[in-house]
Amino acid sequence: METRAGDPGAFAHFDLNRVTSPAFVVDEARLRANLAVLADVRTRAGIKLLSAMKAFSMWRVAGIVGEYLDGVCTSGLWEARLAAEHYMGEIATYCAGYKAEDLAEICAISDHVIFNSPKQLRRFQPELAAARAAGSAFDLGLRINPLHREGEVEKYDPCALGSRLGFPVDQVTLADLDGVTGLHFHTLCEQDFEPLERTWAALEARIAPWLVANGGPIRWLNFGGGHHITRADYQRDDLVAFLQRVKAQTDCEIYLEPGEAVALDAGILVGTVLDTHTNGIPVAIVDISATCHMPDVIEAPYRPAMLGERDRGEAVRLGGPSCLAGDVIGDYRLPVPCEPGQRFAFLDQAHYSMVKTTTFNGVPLPAIYLWDSASDRLECVKRFDWTTFRDRLS
Repeated sequence: METRAGDPGAFAHFDLNRVTSPAFVVDEARLRANLAVLADVRTRAGIKLLSAMKAFSMWRVAGIVGEYLDGVCTSGLWEARLAAEHYMGEIATYCAGYKAEDLAEICAISDHVIFNSPKQLRRFQPELAAARAAGSAFDLGLRINPLHREGEVEKYDPCALGSRLGFPVDQVTLADLDGVTGLHFHTLCEQDFEPLERTWAALEARIAPWLVANGGPIRWLNFGGGHHITRADYQRDDLVAFLQRVKAQTDCEIYLEPGEAVALDAGILVGTVLDTHTNGIPVAIVDISATCHMPDVIEAPYRPAMLGERDRGEAVRLGGPSCLAGDVIGDYRLPVPCEPGQRFAFLDQAHYSMVKTTTFNGVPLPAIYLWDSASDRLECVKRFDWTTFRDRLS
């Protein structure tokens, strides 16, 4: 999988020795710049825009996110709790499979509760009725599968054959929408405007009879995430015109819920060379683990960009400190001598890295820093010690 992110921005001038290692460093100024772009799209298009916490849930900056966006989308009870405690605005909760015992609290916290299938929605009618009787006010939504594939990697494509995410739109009936006021779909991953436009073209006629503009029950549409809106070459004017047109034609409130776009190129992961040797090729052991700190390197897979990587010279294979043979980040031409104690950093690590870290094998978690490149203010937001590892176990 290829990513078009990796702009060093102000990090090109950041002294990596100012922080402990390993460490995530998030640039507040870049985060605000991304949010301003999103807010501009939201305002011009006349839609609502939510931040996807599954990608970036650094709640230390929740107040900043709230200055620009309409709220957040969550993926279950724990994310919804975090949203209710720290974030402002609306909370839209979608989960592929709810538990009955969680629904009362989810309904009390959320403005939208989105189900993955009509069957699940029908099964939990008693819990939903009880939540409303207790005073919870929420809309019900259904996630649909548009049956239109745009994903680059099949296992990350919500419309792939056999996908568990969303109910196939060709199976939805009007009876399935009893009590439902919104439809949700999410088909993109790090993509431009045109895949969204094609998805809507494939979906529009199928759902038109259910829309409020045609006398149906559907009053809002959530186009999910995966929109790379804050990337410099994204077609934002085209997106705005499209959203304006869809809103006018459907008479629905339109939602987008980008995650990666919120924190795109706003963070780095700083590491240190621990040891080197040669085994057919140069090898370096570093204190960043692909397995524990950047699992998408293995799962996607992809090659993260390195801050200041050289164009020439001998490449070194970087591997983490864990005992897993596959804990390999990739081959890089380091911008510093490949010697113990030397610092380096990977770019675009604010999203889908912090939220996915683990303490497998007792590997320490990276500290989290907030830096403002505009003022050069640096704050250590969180440090982890070995008790983080201990307390996950029993």
